[in-house]
Amino acid sequence: MTRKILVSACLLGMPVRYDGRGKPLAHSLLDRWREEGRVVAFCPEVSAGMSVPRAPAEIEKGMTGEDVLAGRARVVELTGGDVTEGFLAAAENALAIARKEGCRHALLIDGSPSCGSIAIYDGSFGGVKHAAHGVTAALLRRNGISVYTPADIEALAAVIG
Repeated sequence: MTRKILVSACLLGMPVRYDGRGKPLAHSLLDRWREEGRVVAFCPEVSAGMSVPRAPAEIEKGMTGEDVLAGRARVVELTGGDVTEGFLAAAENALAIARKEGCRHALLIDGSPSCGSIAIYDGSFGGVKHAAHGVTAALLRRNGISVYTPADIEALAAVIG
């Protein structure tokens, strides 16, 4: 059975990020997986109906995606708007598609309040990151789906073959 991988759509060059751009990852492994039909492209925020472009958002007060899932923190926009419900819906959508497609692994953009899995911005909108997971990354991990960043693509390849 071919192992499918949930991949952040922005890493595939799709213009879905908050700034209306993609952040394409040029890597031969990703090219091969696409050719083999193993890639499941997905943007959690777009799946939840968020616009492109949209206001930048961060998890408040240096908190984490786990804190958002537990109801202890919010995801807020630079403009002050509370977009927590949208990010929770986005995470649930990502989990649902991963399950539907049989994805046990995800390759997600780092830094995002949704997909970040090593570091996310601290909520100050000052460009400061801290070690933490975004909301989607946290929910996927909680449900047994391994999350990798572009920097870890070789490790992902070692696991999935």
